Amino acid sequence: MINSFSIRNLQFEDIPIITNWAKIEGFAPGVGDVLIYRNTDQQGIWTACLEGKPIGCIAGVKYNPNYGFIGLFIVLEQYRGNGFGIQLWKHAINYLKDVPLIGLEAAPNRINDYKKWGFEICSTTTRWQCECIDELVGPNLYTDYELEGFVIQQANDLPSSGVQIYDASRETTPRPHFLSDWLDRKEGSVSVLLDKNHICHGFGRIRPCLLKAGKGWRIGPLLADTPPLAEMLLRRLISSHSGTILIDTPGLNPYSKYLLESLGFSEVSRTFRMYKGIHPPVSNNQVYGLACLELG
Repeated sequence: MINSFSIRNLQFEDIPIITNWAKIEGFAPGVGDVLIYRNTDQQGIWTACLEGKPIGCIAGVKYNPNYGFIGLFIVLEQYRGNGFGIQLWKHAINYLKDVPLIGLEAAPNRINDYKKWGFEICSTTTRWQCECIDELVGPNLYTDYELEGFVIQQANDLPSSGVQIYDASRETTPRPHFLSDWLDRKEGSVSVLLDKNHICHGFGRIRPCLLKAGKGWRIGPLLADTPPLAEMLLRRLISSHSGTILIDTPGLNPYSKYLLESLGFSEVSRTFRMYKGIHPPVSNNQVYGLACLELG
């Protein structure tokens, strides 16, 4: 059995298969997400095969020469315990061997495994869920004065440069190629928060996702200068979207828990952001929602 095991670059026809695996695992993949991962680094996402049949996958994407991220690590349950997962893992690690900083999201039961490879916990990531019917219930948490002078526009009506600049100063590393593809997808919508001078003060995306049972919506990324502006964006993104809404917040944002709990969200799970290498001192105070857990 071991002799017929192979690892190859992700092929286009693998995408629906892997998306379905992610759905079954409870990752709640966004529609079109895996294609974006492939476009970000076509050499950095792989499929494991046994006798030519896909049985697993992993992403080890290079954003640039200085930063990579590992995710989408799946081996089908019936094939676990045969060493296929460790071979996939080593394949990704070898691809990223010259990258000085590598990130990943770890389930609680995998933390010690990753520590053996030099990864250390940086923060806790929380997944929040809310059931909505076209809008968030309850009054605004903040006064109109705190929102005065700001407007929200759809991203397709604006040049992307302002959003790229805003994002680059708030993330671990600039990610222009990934972000451009992420925001330009036809699935879902992107809202941008502007002042009267058309300066960007936040943005967010909502997209359809696949739940274990049915469909829902995922918000991410969600970035804003202040909690009142984050709430303003959240309300706009959720408007006209009914059903289960998910958002993943970084533990290094001290405001997100109060904001989401006050708006009716409940915590459903936690993972742990881990890094191998020196993590730059970037504040997450203005990051209320991560784009995805698979690529950070």
